[in-house]
Amino acid sequence: MIRINLLPQKREARRDSGQGWLIATMLVVAAEVVVLGLFHQFKLQELDKQKQINSELNNQIAQINTTVQNHAEVKKKLEVLRAREDAINKLQSARSGPTAVLLELSRILTAGRGPTISAEELMQKKKDNPQDVHNASWDARRLWVLSFKENQRVVNLEGFAHDGEDVSELARRLSLSKYFQDVVLLPASQQVDGESKLNVVRFQLQTKARY
Repeated sequence: MIRINLLPQKREARRDSGQGWLIATMLVVAAEVVVLGLFHQFKLQELDKQKQINSELNNQIAQINTTVQNHAEVKKKLEVLRAREDAINKLQSARSGPTAVLLELSRILTAGRGPTISAEELMQKKKDNPQDVHNASWDARRLWVLSFKENQRVVNLEGFAHDGEDVSELARRLSLSKYFQDVVLLPASQQVDGESKLNVVRFQLQTKARY
């Protein structure tokens, strides 16, 4: 009878089995390390992205806070700008309203001054009819206005003048001015001035203001 000893072979098989288990364990650990590394890298990227989002939000919050802090200052500046705009509008209204009409009358009655009219238009009137052009050398002290009344742009003037030619000169200047139109001379009367004892003309004049 032949006997075969199998014990050494069993030991070798057990040894191979142990080595296989060790290799498998190492492979599993290596795989876990790789997976953990990839997961860690992914989380780092997520963290960086979140930090970027947080930074943008912080910047927006800072801008909002700055805007809120400057709100009072901005509001004050806007109030100043509105006040300036109102002042400019009032000046513009004064230039084209009743104040402008009074200023024009003052210019007309000032020595060396005259009605507001463009040079081209005045030149054309000189060509068409020289009698329609005002006398630049007229002494405005020969006439004085006692009353100026304006209602719905209808102006009534009353005053005294040395003679009828002075009244005509006033009417001529008003007709030339861009601030007046439809000048009408009302009946006048001769009177004696109480102080100078000279004969004067009491006149009345009506015109329409342009503004």
